[in-house]
Amino acid sequence: MEGENEKEEAQPLRHPHAPRHDETSAKPDSVSETVVDLKNLQIEVPLNQGLKKLFAYAGPGFLVSIAYMDPGNFESDLQAGAKYKFELLWVLVIATIAGAIVQSLASNLGVVTGKHLAEHCKAEYPPAANLLLWVLAELAIVASDIPEVIGTAYALNMLFHLQLWLGVILTGFSTLIFLGLQQYGVRKLEVFIFFLVLTIACCFFLELQYAEPSYREILYGLFVPRLQGDGAFGIAISLLGAMVMPHNLYLHSALVLTRKTPRTVQGIKDGCRYNLIECSFALLMSFIINVAVVSVSGAVCNNEKLSIEDAVSCEDLDLNRAAFLLKNSLGKWSSTLFAIALLASGQSSTITGTYAGQYVMQGFLELKFAPWIRNMLTRCAAIVPSLIVSLIGGSSGAGKLIIASSMMLSFELPFALLPLLKFTSNNVKMGCHVNSKRVALLAWIIGSCIILINVFYLSNEFLHWIHTSTMQKPFVWIIAIFGFCSLLAYIGFTCYLALRTDRLETYIIHDVSESVDPFEEKLTSDVEMNEYGPLIVSNSNQLVVH
Repeated sequence: MEGENEKEEAQPLRHPHAPRHDETSAKPDSVSETVVDLKNLQIEVPLNQGLKKLFAYAGPGFLVSIAYMDPGNFESDLQAGAKYKFELLWVLVIATIAGAIVQSLASNLGVVTGKHLAEHCKAEYPPAANLLLWVLAELAIVASDIPEVIGTAYALNMLFHLQLWLGVILTGFSTLIFLGLQQYGVRKLEVFIFFLVLTIACCFFLELQYAEPSYREILYGLFVPRLQGDGAFGIAISLLGAMVMPHNLYLHSALVLTRKTPRTVQGIKDGCRYNLIECSFALLMSFIINVAVVSVSGAVCNNEKLSIEDAVSCEDLDLNRAAFLLKNSLGKWSSTLFAIALLASGQSSTITGTYAGQYVMQGFLELKFAPWIRNMLTRCAAIVPSLIVSLIGGSSGAGKLIIASSMMLSFELPFALLPLLKFTSNNVKMGCHVNSKRVALLAWIIGSCIILINVFYLSNEFLHWIHTSTMQKPFVWIIAIFGFCSLLAYIGFTCYLALRTDRLETYIIHDVSESVDPFEEKLTSDVEMNEYGPLIVSNSNQLVVH
């Protein structure tokens, strides 16, 4: 008891210029205050190297990989295969590699600092920028949820012959059943998601056997970049947007906190390495599944024996038409397998989207909702446009809405990617775990290419619309001015995020029980304690070496 009293009375040392806990919104224990209590859900990690340790880290990568094979991806994959056969497979290669790089940066940020991306943004940026980042993050989550709503509705229509609009409404409640797994622990949820991933993989591998595509042409499409034909660039953008999603960066940086990574230099390095291995394996599975979808679509729609009716379906292929196309071309079982995969994809994507929304709202606004409330908020925002489009435009309109949402995700990606690149390339935030020069250069090239492609495509499409619009000229000019201002705002905010200098004070969590060199010894007065270990508050002019 006496030892406990001494521990309670001990006051942590404070740097004279360090911010007090109540003076900043970035509370050290805010990670554990999420609805999904990361502190109580932390999984012990064995000290010994090997498969047992890798298995302990396995889980977050598979939850993140779900976003790489959601109904939005399938819609883009189907159209890419139907219109361009295997020519755009190389886009999947680039998107998956880029995804693996940025996801590893997101996991590193969480493992090293003990805070997820939304919390870092909250602490780093002024209120106005934070509000805009939060709105953009929420819009990205809604945009990613639209394909999941429509995809699940399509699956219910294929399996149970429900009307599309009724399926859209039912999706608002179906995910609540699966969210109930949360009360049994994060491990149970991860196993369930892994089972859904295997279900999707098995379904499409069987589809691939039915379709019998030319594997030589598939290999050629994977490694020889081609971008021919009208609309190929737009489909490529939607493929990229459907693969690398903004909300996934917030999600991954938070999910890794469910592992009790040893707070030592070597322990953190091991945590980053094992998370990279696990995430790479999960994304490899998602890549193979996406290649299978494109290959099935390309093989079926470019078959010389295709009927006239099926050829018409291939011209504007969506998730719903794909089921009938597969049924006519490959048999009834192929259509059923596609529906099961689509249902598994939609439900698993919704679960991860709900968690991403919780972390975003908790990080930016410090608001906490029960999962079912958060699910309803996101679902209502996604159901309204989906329901309107499904009632007015039917299956074709819903398919176009999925493509539009995927392109929207690509446009919003820089607003999550740029803060992540800035934080993980900052040696004051990351210490010795900062990005290497090669990784930083590659990551910045990826971010710059995405921004430039988005600006070019947006400008090109907007100018084409102005020249071909049949609206009266005054309305065209008003829309043109608004669009030009929006484009300038897009470029301006991305430049602000890329060029802004980080705040002086930042945080690095580290176990100072290890041997400390003389230089680091001078910073012992900068040590504070939080629930994850010592909290080192440093100045940007000082280099914290571990």
